[in-house]
Amino acid sequence: MTMWVFGYGSLLWNPGFEVAESVVATLPGYARSFCMRSIHHRGTEEAPGLVLALDEHPEAACEGLALRVAPGHEAKTLDYLRERELISSAYVEKELLIHLSDGRDVTAVVYVIDEAHVQYCGGLPLEEQAQIIARAVGGRGPNTEYLFNTAAHLAEVGLHDPALEWLHDRVKALVA
Repeated sequence: MTMWVFGYGSLLWNPGFEVAESVVATLPGYARSFCMRSIHHRGTEEAPGLVLALDEHPEAACEGLALRVAPGHEAKTLDYLRERELISSAYVEKELLIHLSDGRDVTAVVYVIDEAHVQYCGGLPLEEQAQIIARAVGGRGPNTEYLFNTAAHLAEVGLHDPALEWLHDRVKALVA
């Protein structure tokens, strides 16, 4: 069985598992945004940071990377992803159809936000997001690192996200 994982945030630059193939892909019906308060990895309970999550929007589509798990590593990868992504139950694990840039359609493991979860904060103005990201630090480091790495890797694979690019530039200015 071939296992695919859809990466739209830190999985782009830090998958943490053996990747056999990486292909630009589109997930229909979801939009990427900084809509999840991070109380573990990029912030604390006292001073939450923000991380990317996928909000369900029927008219939207999110571009990211389809990551094919190396054969024989499927179970280990799923265990790893569940430990990493489901740390506070703010994400929901789904298997969704994604469209690969080479024309294939595959089913992938995707982590989307639970809008009923206390960490959900969709709709924050971009300036407020920038102010939070500029100062938050968590167990995996500064929130700025998460933003800058994600922006760099999206650009590296030729993907354009105007809101994320604006945040990148604004946070760079705030921390300068």
